[in-house]
Amino acid sequence: MLSELRTLDRNQWSAVIASFLGWTLDAFDFFLMVFMVKAIATEFGTDAKTVSWAVTLTLAARPFGALLFGWLADKFGRRPILMIDILLFSVLEFASAFAPTLVTLIIIRTLFGFAMGGEWGIGASLVMESIPPKTRGIISGLLQEGYAVGYLLAAVVYYFLFDAIGWRGMFMVGILPALLVVVIRLWVKESPAFEEARHKADRPDPFALLVKHWKTALYVVVLMTAFNFFSHGSQDVYPLFLQTEHKFDTHTVGLVTAIMNMGAITGGLIFGAVSDRFSRRWAIIVAALLALPVIPLWAFSHTAAMLAVGAFLMQVAVQGAWGVVPVHINELAPDGARGMFPGFAYQAGNFIASINLRLQTGIAEGSSFSHAMAIVIGVTAVVLAAWTFVGPERKGVELK
Repeated sequence: MLSELRTLDRNQWSAVIASFLGWTLDAFDFFLMVFMVKAIATEFGTDAKTVSWAVTLTLAARPFGALLFGWLADKFGRRPILMIDILLFSVLEFASAFAPTLVTLIIIRTLFGFAMGGEWGIGASLVMESIPPKTRGIISGLLQEGYAVGYLLAAVVYYFLFDAIGWRGMFMVGILPALLVVVIRLWVKESPAFEEARHKADRPDPFALLVKHWKTALYVVVLMTAFNFFSHGSQDVYPLFLQTEHKFDTHTVGLVTAIMNMGAITGGLIFGAVSDRFSRRWAIIVAALLALPVIPLWAFSHTAAMLAVGAFLMQVAVQGAWGVVPVHINELAPDGARGMFPGFAYQAGNFIASINLRLQTGIAEGSSFSHAMAIVIGVTAVVLAAWTFVGPERKGVELK
C-alpha cells in the first residue's frame, strides 16, 4: 500500500496536503465550540442544552453551504471556490469571539456552518479526481482523518490555552485556517478531471444530474445520516460528559480527548487502506460493528485511564468506518456533479443528524450521558452496517 503512494507526483501531493489541511482546520474550528459549551452557558446565564443550539444549527446549515459551494465548484473549478470557502469560515469563526449575546453567537455559528459545509465535498473531489485509483482508499483514510487531527488540535489548544484566554480567545485562534488560502493559491493545481470537462460544450448541469441520479442520492443521504450520528454521537458530547459527569479538569478533558483522536487517526488510516485491498462496503461494515463491544468500556468506565482506552478504541471503529467515506462517496457520485454531489449528500445527512447533541443532552437529563451515548452509538452501529450491506459499491471506477 505505502509503495503505491510513491507514484504520486508533486501536484497530486499538493492537492492531498491542501485538502487534508482544509478539513483539519475546518474541524478544528468546529470542535473548539464543543469544548466551550459549559463556559458559554455560564457566561450567558443559561444551560448546556440551550447553548447546544449553536452546534445543532451549525450542522443544520452545512448542506445548504455544500449545495451552493459545490455547484460553484462544478461551474468554476474546485480550487478557487475552495479558497473562498476557507476564508469565509475562518472569518466567521473569528467573529464568534465578539458575540455580545447568545442569540448573536448562534446566528454567527449558523453562518459558520453554511460556509463550513462547502469544504469537505470540494476538497475530496479535488483529491479523488487527481490521484490514481489504486491509491484512493489509503488517501481517503488520510483525508478523512484530517477531521480527527482537527479535533486533536482543538483538544491541545483547549488543554494549553483555555484557562488563560477563555472561550472568546479560543474563537480568535480559529482565524488560523485563513492562512491555508495562501498555500492553495501558490501550490495547488486544478483537478485534471474538471479541466478536461470544462471545455466540453455539452456539460450537464450539476442540479440536473442530482435529480437524474436521485435514487443514488437518496441512498447516500441515508448512509451519511447514519455516519454522522456515528461520529457526532461519539464525539460532540464527550467533552461535556467528561466535564459534568466525571468532574474532570481542563487538562484531563483535553488529554482524554487527544488520546481519543489518536485512535480516530489510527482507525481511519487502517480501514482506508483495507478498503483498497478488499472492499469499500466490507471495510465500513467491519469497522462499524467493532464499536459494539467497546461501548461498556467507553461509556461506563470510572477512571480517566480506562475512559481514555475506551475512547481510543471507539474512535478506531468510528473513524475507521469514516476513513472509507471520501473515496466511497466520490466513486458513487455521477461524473459532472462530483463537486456538489458528495458534499451535499454528506451534509444533508449532517442536517438530519444535527439534532444529535440535543438528543443526547435530552436523554442524559432523564438518566446520564453514559446511557445517552451508549444508546445512540449502539443503534447507529447496527443501522450503519445494515444499510452499507444493502448498498452499491463502485470501487476503482474512473472519475471523469
